[in-house]
Amino acid sequence: MEFFGAAERTEINDVLETGILFRYNHEAQRNNIYKAREFEAEVAKLVGAKYAHAVSSGSTAALCAMAAAGIGAGDEVIVPPFTYIATIEAVLMVGALPVFADIDETLCLSAEGIRKAITPRTKGVCLVHMCGQMADMDAIMAVINEHNLVLVEDAGQAMGASYKGVSTGLWGKTGAYSFDFFKIATAGEGGIMVTNDEVAYKHADSYSDHGHDHIGSNRGMEQHPILGFNYRISELHAAVGLVQTRRVPEIIKSNNAHKSQLMAALGQIPGVEFARIPDTDGDSATFLNMLLPDTETAQRVVAEMNAAGIGGFNYWFTNMYHFINQWDHIKEMRTASTLPIEKFGAPQDYKNLDIPNAQATIGRLISFGIRATWTSEEVATLASNIEAAIRKATLVEA
Repeated sequence: MEFFGAAERTEINDVLETGILFRYNHEAQRNNIYKAREFEAEVAKLVGAKYAHAVSSGSTAALCAMAAAGIGAGDEVIVPPFTYIATIEAVLMVGALPVFADIDETLCLSAEGIRKAITPRTKGVCLVHMCGQMADMDAIMAVINEHNLVLVEDAGQAMGASYKGVSTGLWGKTGAYSFDFFKIATAGEGGIMVTNDEVAYKHADSYSDHGHDHIGSNRGMEQHPILGFNYRISELHAAVGLVQTRRVPEIIKSNNAHKSQLMAALGQIPGVEFARIPDTDGDSATFLNMLLPDTETAQRVVAEMNAAGIGGFNYWFTNMYHFINQWDHIKEMRTASTLPIEKFGAPQDYKNLDIPNAQATIGRLISFGIRATWTSEEVATLASNIEAAIRKATLVEA
């Protein structure tokens, strides 16, 4: 959390003074204080969604988005091999089967990768907008529409990003954002499911609270139109998320200034490129994503950066739990219970996936988290230190 101050404390104290930490009912005691509702309205306003529903985490937001979009037992869902593991877990949790497809230099699923992964059992695509930027949506939507697929967007790392004026999370039937401690805005833990589809919204609203329809003020008398589980957010988390959401435009503006400064300095180094951003005007700029010539060079550069205390990281050879190389439990489908794989069969050999561009791209990727609170002088120093590490590792003279 980069910004935390009096505004967050005020919202939290509002909740504590009522004594009602539960997001539903208790009208008489809560003094008309509904932080979860305010949080949802603030996110909907920020991204331009008709509906937003707050839940306990970004992971449960992805799960609710999947269920609300109608993804279910035995459906094949095309997923990226580069994402946080929660994306894949959400597919499995609704009883669907993950099918891994290749990515491109946007760090997201490519239209070509999706097309190659489609089978007669494909129901949808879970598109993840990685590292603060967005996928190539024109090309991807052409494939989605051609094959009449359901699109669910996991924009956990890309809230506030957009493509041609449309927010990530709103291109498909449902989308999800994360508000965990490491995101552009945080509630400590929390997530938001967004949609422009009223039916999907109502399903998510019920699904995340044991199927309650939330009609009326007597919780014990509410109807249960569907089955669900408990993915509720607390009023305390929502209070923090509410203020943090209001800070996002300010954070994005600062992030982009720092990212531009870093790219201008580092882009002059031979062999250094950057991940492709399909719409630079829509970048939330939470990460700087450098691409080195090859995996071996990236590994040497990361070693030099670690030695210098700079902190860049590569997902290909580091156990970051964001890339298929580290997911042995997924490849082997190890679980404490059972999985849909055991009923429907594995749609792929997860141990031998044909994703050459993912392996090549993630192998040479080095990412840096960008902080909105940096000064221009701190960014200049960081750029100088990164350049020194790269030149030392690659033996390129200044």
